Amino acid sequence: QLQASGGGSVQPGGSLRLSCAASGAARGSYAVGWFRQVTGREREWLSIITRRDGVTWYADSVKGRFTINRDKAQSTVYLQMNSLKYEDTAVYYCVKGPDRGQGTQVTVSS
Repeated sequence: QLQASGGGSVQPGGSLRLSCAASGAARGSYAVGWFRQVTGREREWLSIITRRDGVTWYADSVKGRFTINRDKAQSTVYLQMNSLKYEDTAVYYCVKGPDRGQGTQVTVSS
């Protein structure tokens, strides 16, 4: 099971840190990724971190503003989001192999 948390409301330029906690069968050997979705739009993949080497990938839209990392036990993956913009408003999901968290809302507004 994956549990995503950390969303909320923030002003433009602010920061949030999302967490994706894995438990049970979801603690398998998979990379972890984050995507976001706005109603009526396609999902946008944001970032991925590999399990073995911790190699990371970022979408151009978040590169330099978002950072993905994980704890030593690799049970929780974080998405640090800085310099948030209005267009970052969406529901954010984490994915690990076949498992997907329930999503956490991020709203950027003044």
